Amino acid sequence: MYIHSLIAVALFAAATFVDAPQTSIPLWPNGTPESKGAEVPDKEFKEPGTRIVAGRGLHYVKEVSKPTLTVYRPSSAKNTGAAVLVFPGGAYQRLAYDLEGTEACDWLNSLGMTCVLVKYRVPFDKHYPDVVEDLEDAQQAMRITRSHAAELHIDPQRIGALGFSAGAHLAVILGNHPDFKKEGAPETPESKIDARPNFVLEIYPGYLSNAPDLSKVAPSIGASASTPPTFILQTEDDMAHVENSLLYYKALKDADVKAEMHLFAEGGHGYGLRPAELPVSHWSALAETWFHTIHVLDGPFH
Repeated sequence: MYIHSLIAVALFAAATFVDAPQTSIPLWPNGTPESKGAEVPDKEFKEPGTRIVAGRGLHYVKEVSKPTLTVYRPSSAKNTGAAVLVFPGGAYQRLAYDLEGTEACDWLNSLGMTCVLVKYRVPFDKHYPDVVEDLEDAQQAMRITRSHAAELHIDPQRIGALGFSAGAHLAVILGNHPDFKKEGAPETPESKIDARPNFVLEIYPGYLSNAPDLSKVAPSIGASASTPPTFILQTEDDMAHVENSLLYYKALKDADVKAEMHLFAEGGHGYGLRPAELPVSHWSALAETWFHTIHVLDGPFH
């Protein structure tokens, strides 16, 4: 069943990807690799946020056993052909689905970019490499997106990944380990589809340092010359430790990877794109400039 999973997704997606502003499909319609095709009870539910960011609460999604991707399209007149997979954060326990998901899609659509919001499996007490479900979902989302570029009216060579907090860690892992296969997994047609993003944005990333040692990057990160161009943003007072950004930027520099890093004095953690008085809340303008710098936004797509 697992061998034919992407084929099944492809057939499903071909019938589903129509010219609609929003489309959702399952990542694994025949069951996740771990389920071996078995039906997995859907435990997903929304939880009202207890935090207030820019005067509004948050909504989380918890206990996701059936991961999905949801495509948010810009208007056809504004479409640039660029696309971004978005991975919300939540410590691999839940997903901040509005603050770091749908609101990011609204911003990307305003730039003429297609947004692919990935609802990956949670919760897990650990993350890659101790568990691999997170990376499997990210790989599958990228492979589905890239293989259906024509239907989505996007350029398969301009598909990036944007992550917040734990989602930023997942975007890094996807960029550095796109060809990962679980030991003993069979060679499948889907594994031949390139899962590496063309660019990556890391917004207040976590888990990149070898915590509690904040002097070294985590050995599983694996930055190399193949790592995509990367945009990094964090604040010095982030509870997730600014060393995540500092160490990873140094690893990228040592690997001769194009990288741009912005560090701010204040802002904490988990602010998304919501406006505030602090300068860090305007980071989206810096990211938009960076999109032009790396030639992701070069005009209308034909």
